[in-house]
Amino acid sequence: MLNTSYTEMLQEKDVIFEIFAYATKRRAEVGAENVFDFSLGNPSVPAPKEVTDAICRITQETDPLALHSYSPAGGIPSVRERIASDLRWRFGVSYEGRHIFMTCGAAAALAHAIRAVTNPGDTVLTFAPCFSEYKPYVEGTGCKLCVVPADTKTFQISFDALEEYLTADVTAVLINSPNNPSGAVYSPSTLQSLSEVLTVKAAAYGHPIFLISDEPYRDILFGRADTTSPAAPGRDNLSSGVQAAYPAALYPDTLTCYSFSKSLSLPGERIGYVAVGPNSPFADRICELLPQVSRTTGHNGAASLLQRVVAECCHLTADLSVYEKNKNLLSEALRSYGYEFVEPDGTFYMFPRSLEPDAKAFCRRAMEMDLMLVPGDGFGCPGHFRIAYCVPTERVEKALPVFKRLAEEYRK
Repeated sequence: MLNTSYTEMLQEKDVIFEIFAYATKRRAEVGAENVFDFSLGNPSVPAPKEVTDAICRITQETDPLALHSYSPAGGIPSVRERIASDLRWRFGVSYEGRHIFMTCGAAAALAHAIRAVTNPGDTVLTFAPCFSEYKPYVEGTGCKLCVVPADTKTFQISFDALEEYLTADVTAVLINSPNNPSGAVYSPSTLQSLSEVLTVKAAAYGHPIFLISDEPYRDILFGRADTTSPAAPGRDNLSSGVQAAYPAALYPDTLTCYSFSKSLSLPGERIGYVAVGPNSPFADRICELLPQVSRTTGHNGAASLLQRVVAECCHLTADLSVYEKNKNLLSEALRSYGYEFVEPDGTFYMFPRSLEPDAKAFCRRAMEMDLMLVPGDGFGCPGHFRIAYCVPTERVEKALPVFKRLAEEYRK
């Protein structure tokens, strides 16, 4: 008998990859230069030279049996210590190596974190707009995902709405800042208020409410004063020279999920980690539980070569400055064409309002012009659309007349 849950998922395929597949088909039909694909969040800048150098040196200098053998369940101890040290330096949180659990990217980190702090039947809250794959991630654990409506004026947390949704069956809150798809970065005051609300509610309900912070875009920031602060001393390799407020520094019961896919432009390598808040009274037990989660999910150990590579390069980033350049080009042009949007503070996404209430219809109309955009419905925010501007700048420049023509069609 075929699995009924996965069979039902066939009716809800990932719209992002469906649009990307259509864009690939159109490139073959009309030429790549005539297709403007802003569907997929795939980094468009190369990994730093230091990453390639590290791969070459490690493969040449490390004994092959040691290099390619299984690593311990939580990761190579020296790697975990190095990442903990980097986090202590950057954010002032007292991580030790035992608090770091290496994973196959951010998705695997989320799979571990959610399972470690929830039980089937619990409710996990997140905030619209949110990554469309959160639904299968959470429901695959046997929990229920509940999406708090968006504050579309700022894309910060709507605390009035949170008050209604934060009921006694909620055992975890999932946040994503910098945010996919809006590009919003939660301000320090937003995160402080969230910490205070969760602390009060956890005491009232008599059980912990864990914060799961999904942070793959942590290093792609544009430096607005009310959302960022100077980076750690000496960390001038960050393109923007700034860092966002760190949720785990404000709320002890935080599990931070990270991927090097965006910061080091390594999406295909699937390497990341869970960082367990060291000041949580549950930290030791969670650290023990995470390897047990691996036994049930099949995520048994991140690649040992990549663990060693990111240990050497975790203080670096790729040259991320192109994303801010692309954002500025799009912001100035789209605003002049009549599009409305909240200015992104990070990531490589924009989330404007669609030029008609039905964002799916709007995106279909854009596709007729070979302009590939993603409707906001799947992100829990109808009436908006996502632009993934992680493309070469010249592609942004060539796409601007198409955005303009699309807007003019609606004004007729």
